[in-house]
Order: sequence, then structure tokens, then C-alpha cells
Amino acid sequence: APRLRDPRLMLLAAGVAILVAMGLALLRTLLGPTIWDRILAVNSFGTKTVLLIALIGAFSGRTDYLDVALLYALINFIGTVALMKYIETAPRDDAPEERA
Repeated sequence: APRLRDPRLMLLAAGVAILVAMGLALLRTLLGPTIWDRILAVNSFGTKTVLLIALIGAFSGRTDYLDVALLYALINFIGTVALMKYIETAPRDDAPEERA
């Protein structure tokens, strides 16, 4: 029987919780209803991915996974900001056209 104080059991439980949260974020990405909900869900999914990478590093005892997690967090942040800026400035289909 596994000991209740085994740190691997705690890491495994945290991994399952993160995977469930990632599934819910993926569901929100698919269902919407607005583009802002989808962007927030993709950002949340990326954040959970960073947590999962760090957790895998802790589980395996390799600290170099933390470097990968930090790099992924930076890419996730820059990508989210760029996507929001693009959505904000992109021409909309329902915008009135200017006539010369």
C-alpha cells in the first residue's frame, strides 16, 4: 500500500488536477461564446501547460525543465498579447465602409 506521505503521490494528484483544469480550458476554447473567452481559455491552457512542465520536472528530479517552463510562459504571454492586439485592431466585417 502506498504511504500517504509519499511526495510522488502528491505530485501525481497535482498532475491529475492540472490535466482536469486543462480539459476544462480546452472545452471553454471550443465553446466560446466570444472571442475574448476563447483567448482567455487559450492563455489559461498555456499557463496550465507551464505548471505541468514544472511538475514533470519536479517528478523526475530534473531542474532544467524549469527553464523550459519559463520560456514557454514567456512565449505564452507574448502570444496572448499579440493576439489580443491583432483582434483589437483587425477590421471587422460589420464595420461601416467609408466611401470616397
